[in-house]
Amino acid sequence: MSDTVSNQTSSPEQNLRGGVLGLFDSVIMGVAGSAPAYSIAATTTALFGTVAFGGPAALLYCGIPMFGIVFAFSYLSRHDQSAGASYSWVRRALHPVLGYLSGWAVFVSALIFMVIATFPAGSSVLSLFSDSLSSSQGWITIFGSLFFLLMVGAVAAGVTVTVKVQIIMSCVEIFFLGLFAAMAFFTTPHVTHFQWSWFSPSIFHEAGGSGFSMATFTGGALLAAFYYWGWDVTANLNEETKDAKRTSGLGGILGALVVFTLFEVFTVASNLVLTPAQLTDENNAANILQVLGQAVWPGWGGKLIVVSVLLSTVATLETTLIQVTRTLFVMGRDHTLPRALGTVHKDRKSPFVATMVIAVLSLCLFVGSQYIGNISTIMSAGYSAIGLQICFYYSLAGLSVVILYRRLLFKSVSNFIFIGLWPLLGSVFMGYVFFKVIPELDNTTLWVGLGAMGLGLIPMFYFWFVVKAPYFKMAAKADRHVAIEELEELEVNL
Repeated sequence: MSDTVSNQTSSPEQNLRGGVLGLFDSVIMGVAGSAPAYSIAATTTALFGTVAFGGPAALLYCGIPMFGIVFAFSYLSRHDQSAGASYSWVRRALHPVLGYLSGWAVFVSALIFMVIATFPAGSSVLSLFSDSLSSSQGWITIFGSLFFLLMVGAVAAGVTVTVKVQIIMSCVEIFFLGLFAAMAFFTTPHVTHFQWSWFSPSIFHEAGGSGFSMATFTGGALLAAFYYWGWDVTANLNEETKDAKRTSGLGGILGALVVFTLFEVFTVASNLVLTPAQLTDENNAANILQVLGQAVWPGWGGKLIVVSVLLSTVATLETTLIQVTRTLFVMGRDHTLPRALGTVHKDRKSPFVATMVIAVLSLCLFVGSQYIGNISTIMSAGYSAIGLQICFYYSLAGLSVVILYRRLLFKSVSNFIFIGLWPLLGSVFMGYVFFKVIPELDNTTLWVGLGAMGLGLIPMFYFWFVVKAPYFKMAAKADRHVAIEELEELEVNL
C-alpha cells in the first residue's frame, strides 16, 4: 500500500477529475508529450552539430536504456497512482530530498522548455507568410508569446478538452510526418547515400578526427534524451486516468515506441536529403523541418509540413503544462510548496492556480531570454540544460523501481528483466551521461541546467525545517518495498 502523503491529506477541493482518460487517450498524450515534429524541427541542427551523421546512432543507443525508464514508470504507476509521479515515487523508494529534487527537476525543465518551444512556434507561424520574418527574433517573440497564451487557455479549460484537441492534432501530425518521410525516402533525390555506419558506435568521433569519442557520444545522448522526453506525462495523468494501474504505464510504452520510430526515420531522412551546410546553418535552428519540407516538396506543398510542426508545438506545450502543473499541484497539496498550488478549479477540476503561476513565469522568461543571445544559442543551451535535468530524475526513477520491487525481482524472468535489469541499466546510463557530460558543457548551459536545480534547495529547506511538511519524514523501512501481495493484486488486475 502506498504511503503517498498527498493521498492521505487531500480534500475534495484538492482532487483532480478522476477516471476520464482511457488507453487511447494515454497513448496520444505519450506521443504528444514527446512531440515528434517539434523535436525533429527544433533539435536536428543541434544533434547534427554534435554528432554529424551519427544522429540515428545517438537516438538508438539512448533509446534502448530509455525504454528501461519507460518500464520503470510503468511499474511505478501500477504501485502508486500519484499525479506527482517521480516526485512521489523517489521519496518512498530512496529519500524525500531526492524525491523533492525530482519534482523540482520537472518544474525547472518545463520552465526552460516553455522558452525554447515558443521560438519554433513563432518561427513556424511567420514562415507561412514571410521567410524574413521567420528569422526575426522580435517578431518570433511576439508571435510565440501569443501562441503560448493560447495553449495556457486550452490547458486551463481542463484535461478532457485538452485530450480531445490532442487526438485531432496528433493524428494530423503523424499523417503529415508519414507522408513527408515516404517522399524523402522514395521520391526525393538524395544528396548523401545511406550508410549503415550511421547506426554504429564508430560514428562517434571528434570533428575532423577518427576513433570513438566518449565526449561526442555523451553529447549526442544528452540531446537524444531531450528528443524522447515527454512520454512520461502519462504518469502525471495517473489520477485522471481510468484503470490507472494499467493504462498510464501501457500508454507510455506504446507512445514511446511510436516516437522512437518517427525519430529514427526522420533523422535518417535528414541525412539523406539535406546537405551538411543546411543541417548546421544557425538560421535553420528553429525551422529545419521546413527546410526538409522544401527539399522534399518545393513550393507551397513543402509548407504543409509546417502544419505538423505547429500542431506538434501546440501538443508539447500543452502536455508540458499538464506535466508541470500536476507536479506543482501535488507539491502544493503536500505543502512542500505554497498550499494555493494544491487547489483545483471548482468546475474544471484542473490545477488552475498552478497553471497561472507557470504561465506568468514562462512568459517572463521567454520575453527576457531574447536579451541573452541569438535564437540558436538560446535553444542549444536550453536543450542541453533540460537534458541534464531529464537524466537526473529519470535516473532516480529507474533506481526507485528496482528498490521498491527488490524482493520480487527473482520471482520470474520477466520481473528480473523489466523491473530489475533494464530499468537499472537505464538508470546507470542516465546517471553516467549526467556526470560525464558536465565537464563538456559551457558555463551558460551549466548555470541554466545545474543552477536552476540548485535553486530548489531554498524552498526545500524552508518547507522541510520551517513548515515541517510531513512529506520530508522518511518512509519506514517496511514501506520502502512492494510486498508480494501487492504485486499479486496488480497481476490479477492486469
